[in-house]
Amino acid sequence: MNDYIIKNVNLVNEGIIKTVDVAIKGNLIAKIAPIISEPALKEIDGTGKHLIPGIIDDQVHFREPGLTHKANIQSEAAAAVAGGVTSFMEMPNTKPIADTQELLQDKYEIAKKVSLANYSFFMGATNENLEEVLKTDGENVCGVKIFMGSSTGNMLVDAPQILENLFKNVPLLIATHCEDEKTIKLNLKKAMQLYGEKIPIAEHPIIRNEKGCYLSSSLAVELAKKHDTRLHILHISTEKELELFRNDIPLEEKKITAEVCVHHLWFNSNDYKTLGSQIKCNPAIKEQKNQIALLNALKEDKLDVVATDHAPHTWEEKQNPYLSAPSGVPLIQHSLVMMLEMYHQGKINLETLVRKMCHAPADLFKIKNRGYVREGYAADLVLFDLNKPWTVSKRNVYYKCNWSPFEGKEFKSCVEKTFVNGHLAFNKGIFNHNQKGERLSFYTR
Repeated sequence: MNDYIIKNVNLVNEGIIKTVDVAIKGNLIAKIAPIISEPALKEIDGTGKHLIPGIIDDQVHFREPGLTHKANIQSEAAAAVAGGVTSFMEMPNTKPIADTQELLQDKYEIAKKVSLANYSFFMGATNENLEEVLKTDGENVCGVKIFMGSSTGNMLVDAPQILENLFKNVPLLIATHCEDEKTIKLNLKKAMQLYGEKIPIAEHPIIRNEKGCYLSSSLAVELAKKHDTRLHILHISTEKELELFRNDIPLEEKKITAEVCVHHLWFNSNDYKTLGSQIKCNPAIKEQKNQIALLNALKEDKLDVVATDHAPHTWEEKQNPYLSAPSGVPLIQHSLVMMLEMYHQGKINLETLVRKMCHAPADLFKIKNRGYVREGYAADLVLFDLNKPWTVSKRNVYYKCNWSPFEGKEFKSCVEKTFVNGHLAFNKGIFNHNQKGERLSFYTR
C-alpha cells in the first residue's frame, strides 16, 4: 500500500471549506494541516480540486445472490467507488432472501472477497422469521429491513400483528419501505379498467400515489412512537409525508429519521415522457411539487440523508410493457455528480451535500470511524474536479447492466480519485482491485 499526501486541496468537511494538506498512512487519515512536509509520502496535487469524505449509501440492491444477470457485488461496488461511494448498505431482497443469519452471512462472505467498497447488509424481516431477526448483532449489521409495501422480491410484511411484534421486539434500527398495499391494488384495478393490459408508464405515480405512501409511512411512525423503536424510513417521495418528521432536534437525538433518494430530487413525473420505464421505481417518481418539497425538506433537516436505492435491471427487462417492466434504477455511480450538478444550479451548497451524503449516514447508523475527514479515521476520501465536464456513455458506465438514464447527459463535475481505507481504489477511470473494502462496524450505544 502506498502512503499519500494530498496537497493544497479544498477540503469540504464538517460545515467548512478550507485549503489544506491531508496525509494518508496505511488505512487511516494521519494528519490534516495547512502545510504538511513528508517527502516519503507519494504526493497528489489537489490544487483547484475538492476533497470530501467517502459517500455512505444506506440503500442499494446489488442483486447477489440469485439475480446476478442484473448485477453482482463486485460490479456494483466498483461502480460505487467510481462515483465516490466508499461504503454501502445492501438490501435483503435477493434470491434467496437474506432472512436467516446463515443467508445473511453468505452475503458478507461474498463481499469480503470481491467488494472494492466497505459494506454492510440488512437483515430481512418476513412474516415468519422474528426469532431469526432477533439474533442479529447490531455491532456488525446495519439494521433490519421491513417491506411494508411490495417491491422487487416477495418480502411484503403488512399483517398488523406481525408488524406490531417486529416494532415491539427488534432492538436494532428498523428501515422500512412504506407504501400501502391496499391503495396500490385499488389504483391498479382502476388503471386496468381504463387501459386493460396496456397501462401507460405515466400511470405509475397515480397507481403508487401520495396517499399510499402516507398511509404506510404514518403507520410506521405510529408503531415506532408506540414502542420507542429506532425507525428509519427509506426513499420518501411525497410532500405529504414530510409532516411526519421533525427538524427541531439534532440528528443524534432523533428516534425517527428519513431518507430521500437522488432520483426523487432529480426527476419528476414529466420525465416519464422521455425516459419511460427507465425511471420506473418504487416509490414512484411523482409530480414536480413533491420534487421541490423534498429538496427544501432536505436542506431544512426534515430529511436526514441522501441515498440512491440503486436497483439495476437489464435493458431488456426494462423494455417490457408497464405491468412486467421491473421497478428500479441504476444510480450509484452518478449520485455524487447528480448532487454536484444541483450545486451548480444553485439548489444546494457543498457543505450541505457533504453533511447529507457523508456525515449524516455515519451519525444516523452510528458507523465507527467513518463519514468525516478526521485524523485517526479511516481514509475513505473522494477527490473531484468541480469544473471538469464529461458525458455519460456506455463506455464509462460501470454497472453490469451497462445502461443509465443519464446516457448522453453532460455533467459539469468529475470524480477523479477514490480512496477506500487508504487504498487508491479508483484513479481517473482505472480500478485497483488489490485491496478490498471492509465490513462496517457500528456503535450500539
